[in-house]
Formats: sequence, structure tokens, C-alpha cells
Amino acid sequence: MEAKNIYRYVPSFSGAYGTGWKAMADNFLRLLLVVLVLAVIGSPMLGSHSKWEFNPGDFNCIPFDMDNFFKIGAIGVAAAFLGLIALLWLFLLTPIFRYGAKMMFVQAARQVTPDFDMLISGFRKNYLNIVLANLLLTALIGIGFVFLIVPGIIIACRLAFTPYLVMDRNLDPIRAAEESWRLTRGHGWTIFLMGLVAFFIYIAGFICFFVGVLVSAMWVKSSYATLYNSVLIEKGLWQAETVTAADPLQGDAAPDEA
Repeated sequence: MEAKNIYRYVPSFSGAYGTGWKAMADNFLRLLLVVLVLAVIGSPMLGSHSKWEFNPGDFNCIPFDMDNFFKIGAIGVAAAFLGLIALLWLFLLTPIFRYGAKMMFVQAARQVTPDFDMLISGFRKNYLNIVLANLLLTALIGIGFVFLIVPGIIIACRLAFTPYLVMDRNLDPIRAAEESWRLTRGHGWTIFLMGLVAFFIYIAGFICFFVGVLVSAMWVKSSYATLYNSVLIEKGLWQAETVTAADPLQGDAAPDEA
């Protein structure tokens, strides 16, 4: 029987990126497909404003009459409708796929074959928790950035595990945020440094064109999932020996609370 690669679950910058690279390499095609799906899901948001952008100067040379008035009104209504659809897409649909993808990267970090069913599992369970958690994080981080940016960075780092906890531990948004704040205590600088380095990893990916961006996204997502799992092991909330379970959600994980 072929032995698996040995994963080092160390909750550190080097441990997360090192083991994250191994997890990505061991599940390359599956994780590549996940990133592609996320790109497709996010694509309807791209260019939506430019396609329906209204420039009042376009009508400066047109004599005003009721026909032009209704034409301008119709464009405005169409733009408002598309804006509403974009908001609904952004807050009610994309979080389900993004949170499911995060859980697939956690599976890879646990040396479990990522299950594509995770991508849509949020529609069958945890849908409300996922949507509310996404809204909560958006609001808290947004408010934090309004206050001189630094509080927003701190909140983003300390609540980084919230999506994983909603999917992995089936916690509601408030409990997930509170548990993320507790788990990331002492690891805030690690998360910040990982995010800072991730920026340059994405830049390097752009230099290598489309394929490089995909690999960069896979590596960064895999590394954050690895850090999350490493912190759980450090806190005694997950046993590395049980990683071979077929389903991490039904495995021998410890209870939600420490």
C-alpha cells in the first residue's frame, strides 16, 4: 500500500503554507476544478456596471420629449433591477459556493478526498447560517475599515475562521464568530502575515497569466484551510489520527466546545 505524504499540522506561517502546498499538490485537479467553479460563479458580477452604465451626456444633443423621458426612465429601471439582481447574487448565492469550497480545502488539508457535493451542501443545510454569517462578516469588517482601516484588519484576521466553523462545526453565525475570535487568539499576526504574502502570491500568479492565478488561489486557500485545521489540533478539537475518516463532518472530531 502506498504511504501518504506526512502532513505537519503546525499553526504557523511556514507550517500553513508548506502543508498547504502539499495538500494542493495531492488534490490538484479537484481543487483546480473548485477554483474554476468559484470563478464562474463570480463572473456574472464582472462588468455588470459597464454594460448598463448610463451617461447623461449621451442625451445632451437629443431634444427633450416624452419619448426620451421614458427611454431614460427605462434605462434607470433596468439598471436598478440589475443592481438588485447583483446584490441578491452576491449575498444569497455566491456565499454558499464559497463556504462549500472552503470545506473542500479543509478536507484536502485533512488528507480526505475533497467531495464536490460540499459545493452545494449549503443549499440543503446551513443555508441561513451561511448567508447570515457572510452578512455579519461583511458588516463587521466594513465598519472596522471605516474606523481608520486598522480595526478592520484586526477583525478580518480574528474572524477568519468563521466560515470554516459554520461549515465544519455547524455553528450559527454568532457562535462561529465568537469561536473564531477565541481560536485565533495568539495567531492574529500569522493570519495577517499570510494575507500579506498572499497578495504577492496573487501578483506572481498574474505575471504567469491565467494558469498562475488559479494555482495562486489554490495555494492560498489550501494554506488557510491548513492553518484552521492546525489550530483545531493545537486546541484539542481535532485528532490528526482520525484524518483517514471518509467524511470529516461525521468523523471522530471533538465536540464544538473545548
